[in-house]
Amino acid sequence: MQLHELKNNLNGLSTESQIKNLVSIFPGKVIFTTSLGIEDQVITHKIFSNNIDVKVITLDTGRLFSQTYDVLSRTIIRYQKKIHVYFPEYEAVEKMVTEKGPLSFYQSIENRKECCSIRKVAPLNRALDGMQVWISGIRADQSENRNQMDWLEYDVNKNLYKFYPLFNWTFEEVTAYVKENNIPYNSLHDKGFISIGCEPCTKAVKPGDDFRSGRWWWENDGPKECGLHNK
Repeated sequence: MQLHELKNNLNGLSTESQIKNLVSIFPGKVIFTTSLGIEDQVITHKIFSNNIDVKVITLDTGRLFSQTYDVLSRTIIRYQKKIHVYFPEYEAVEKMVTEKGPLSFYQSIENRKECCSIRKVAPLNRALDGMQVWISGIRADQSENRNQMDWLEYDVNKNLYKFYPLFNWTFEEVTAYVKENNIPYNSLHDKGFISIGCEPCTKAVKPGDDFRSGRWWWENDGPKECGLHNK
């Protein structure tokens, strides 16, 4: 199916109907990757509450906040559904940390991208293997880079469609939906952490600061991305 055809097929539907439609077109080939952040918790709620046949996975980098693991546990208990956990290959982590130390990512952008590649990108590629639709919680107003995306795209390199069901939602709409539906969320969001990643690479931000400014805050140049959503 061509991108424009799929867009026409989904346009105007509710989020739940859009996801169900994708599952009917690509049965067994739709995956949702959750970081367990507040946007992703909204999508998880919609998938699990409606018993939609989407594989839900998360990446455990080995450097997550304890509060993130708490969200994972509470979400599994709440919905009684599986969230498949993908870890990095231990040999690659062992080699990197042995050769460069546990905090090499602070030393250069190259080192940071290497860490992200080992801990995030490689496990993600394993999870996406054989899939045809990748659902993600990206929103347009999260960063200038993400504002240039579209709510449905085709990734030529990964050979799959990428669907962002909350693309046009505001952060206020996300938080209101979470509270209205009593959805488990990361308590760090209440402490100034908007975008939450690995513990050593994430800090709280002040009201009005850029959404991604708390990620890799020691880097001043370039988009604040880890490589998961690079074209």
